[in-house]
Amino acid sequence: MSILVTKKTRALIQGITGKEGLRALEGMRACGTKVLAGVTPGKGGQNADGVPVYNTVKEAIHRHPSINASLIVAPAPAVKNAALEAIRQKIPLLTILTEHVPVRDSAELLALARKRGIRIIGPSSVGIISPGEGKIGSIGGEDPTHLFHPGPIGVISKSGGMTAEIAVILNRFGLGQSTVLGIGGDQIVGSDFVDIVKLFEKDSETRAIVVFGEVGGTYEEQLAEFVQKEKLKKPIIAIVAGKFTALLPPGTVLGHAGAIVMKGRGGYESKVEALRQAGVFIANTLEDIPLLLKKKLRGKIAS
Repeated sequence: MSILVTKKTRALIQGITGKEGLRALEGMRACGTKVLAGVTPGKGGQNADGVPVYNTVKEAIHRHPSINASLIVAPAPAVKNAALEAIRQKIPLLTILTEHVPVRDSAELLALARKRGIRIIGPSSVGIISPGEGKIGSIGGEDPTHLFHPGPIGVISKSGGMTAEIAVILNRFGLGQSTVLGIGGDQIVGSDFVDIVKLFEKDSETRAIVVFGEVGGTYEEQLAEFVQKEKLKKPIIAIVAGKFTALLPPGTVLGHAGAIVMKGRGGYESKVEALRQAGVFIANTLEDIPLLLKKKLRGKIAS
């Protein structure tokens, strides 16, 4: 089983005629996802590798009413309007691949999405893949089928690159994945660790969850608070990147827009301690992840 992306996913790509849009199209098709339409303002009537292109989301939905997910790969200044257009057309799942979306734009579109009951993954999300079911985004590249294998482990990562790395390590130990996704590393994201953990907790075939966090923001601490309060049944293995940042001065920015070293909450030690106190199992290295999973699941997952 999987979350968010299934064989019933019918996708739209906003920005399909650009380089990233076409690359995402190829990768999504390789995973069996049906991409019904694309949108690029001013290029309506064309086609992108056989996919019809429309000027507006409204036109695309009118011609293809079964669309239930959109991938947004528009330039950063255009993301807000692209997402708002998709929200107004009631597309239930939006994944925003674009980086460097202005924080104010993200805040505004996310507020409207929550009000309308629309789920957003990203901005700066590499995408979502449910091995054997489908994919949205650029996760795993143009042919990710050799990187991700079906199985019972859910993976959530702030880092897009680490999604594939973690999957490869899990595969070596016979641990396939139910769904793997990058939530993005921005200061504001549409779906955080708590949001996705809730979905995995309800998924009957996800047996354990892996979380890859990093310094900056408080999403990891919020996850710890949630886990402690809700007493989840499924084990969570977490690894937090950035141990070295304890030596850096406050305010240092590292990589992602949300990775800012501050005093108090948001640092490596505070995140790890909060997660550990909540009962989340901490991996010190990537190689520790499958070992901890095997230990905590005690043979419940076949090798």
